[in-house]
Amino acid sequence: MQPHPNVRAVQDALTAAGTLDGAGERSMVRLLPDAVHTAAAAAAALDVEVGQIANSLIFDADDTPLLVLTSGAHRVDTAGLAASIGVTRLRRATPEFVRAHTGQPIGGVAPLGHPHPLRTLVDTALAAYPEIWAAGGVPQAVFPTTYPELLRVTAGTPAEVA
Repeated sequence: MQPHPNVRAVQDALTAAGTLDGAGERSMVRLLPDAVHTAAAAAAALDVEVGQIANSLIFDADDTPLLVLTSGAHRVDTAGLAASIGVTRLRRATPEFVRAHTGQPIGGVAPLGHPHPLRTLVDTALAAYPEIWAAGGVPQAVFPTTYPELLRVTAGTPAEVA
């Protein structure tokens, strides 16, 4: 069975970037038996702490996409984040906006594998974990990596987002 095109795009991006997991091995997208639409569900399926889940949240920042990779243990402080990055309006994007800018559905948005690079902020709380897990392009796909790798492969900026 061929993987979903989104999963293939994410794996191709991981491979091209030489992304590593917490053990220093190549990061590989893993398909879970069921979709995991929340950090808690992903953590339970992987038997890890909810804080190890890197939620990929797309925001509409003054009509420009902003990807915020936040620890599953946090909620984004949109007012504080907007002020810190100098935008007047920061709101959760619509499903249509998310798909237009990532090619991926809400609940499966990966940190990479998008049609075009996105401005990305990475929650500094994720640095506390030796391995973190992110979505792999569809709601049942995930992959392991590390905080330094996530910063590197997304060209992300460390940020306090909660």
